[in-house]
Amino acid sequence: MRILLVNPNMTQAMTDTMTDIARGLAGDRAEIVPLTATTGFPYIASRAEAQVAGGIALGMIAEHIAGVDAVVIAAFGDPGLTAAREVFDVPVVGMAEAAVLTAAMLGERLSIVTFSPVMTRWYADCVRATGLGARFAGVRTPDAHGGDVANAAQNMRAELVTLARRAVSEDGADVVILGGAPLAGLAPEVAGEIPAVVIDPIAAAVAQAMTLASLRLRLEGRACKPVAKESVGLPPALSRVIAHEAAV
Repeated sequence: MRILLVNPNMTQAMTDTMTDIARGLAGDRAEIVPLTATTGFPYIASRAEAQVAGGIALGMIAEHIAGVDAVVIAAFGDPGLTAAREVFDVPVVGMAEAAVLTAAMLGERLSIVTFSPVMTRWYADCVRATGLGARFAGVRTPDAHGGDVANAAQNMRAELVTLARRAVSEDGADVVILGGAPLAGLAPEVAGEIPAVVIDPIAAAVAQAMTLASLRLRLEGRACKPVAKESVGLPPALSRVIAHEAAV
């Protein structure tokens, strides 16, 4: 199977790290096809930026959807996830949703630990969107937003571990999600230091994408799919998808 890994952030290093994790998990069971946004933001850090990035993600998927069995939107917060599921006829998985749903199968209460307080409300929204708000123990973050986002996993490792321990001891979490693409790969490194299950969202998303693809469900012909519509100014591949035109 072929899994399209779409990073709507513009930072190639994040894509490279997540691709390595995805390929290590998939082994010879799936081909991982990575993409990095060429427009938008170096790192998406707000709901406003996610709205912009969602449209960018749709265009990236449309351009590369041929021969793909599932798509992973490789940005925590899942820009464009709901829209992508409406218009594309393959399973589409988001990092945040996949991590939350995975956490629900591994424990009773889940917490998100991330590197900046500016994402707190947005990430809480992601949990509530899954319908699992009653099992949510909250978001733990440092007091201030750090400047070096790309190296947050290394520079803030000790602080993130402390926050995760507090999520367990003070908030009652028994599953901790390390949220944000810059933290990809940190979970297995710190799992032994945190008295809870620790989830890496990109690993959860890739695993779920592979599972959904292997079910070989028929997604074409859904009554809920938007009607065909003409558009102006969109990327040509996305315009064809929205118009229900065959790929060329």
